[in-house]
Amino acid sequence: MVFILGVNFPEHRFLWRALETFFGVGAHTRARIMSRFHLHDTIKVGDLSQNQVLDLTAHLDSMKLENHLRRQINQDIQRLRDTGTYRGRRHAMNLPVRGQNTRSQIKTARALNRVERV
Repeated sequence: MVFILGVNFPEHRFLWRALETFFGVGAHTRARIMSRFHLHDTIKVGDLSQNQVLDLTAHLDSMKLENHLRRQINQDIQRLRDTGTYRGRRHAMNLPVRGQNTRSQIKTARALNRVERV
């Protein structure tokens, strides 16, 4: 088991899949991280040296991930609601925010637009 940023990963797991389990790290960010540390896509977590794990953990720790990113998103939505913008009102009503059609897709939008409202 390899310990990266508070999570234990089995040694047989691909590194790219392990990185994408963190909220805020998608395919593009993961590719940038792996190219920064000169890691191939087929490398497994167990193949990393201890220094590589420490460098990777330090880099991930400097990014906004997981709860910190979720908190930032919720604060941004709350700021839009407090200022009374159109987007803030749409968030408050659980309606599509970015100009989508509400005639036929409102049920999907309400299901997908579930962010913790305060």
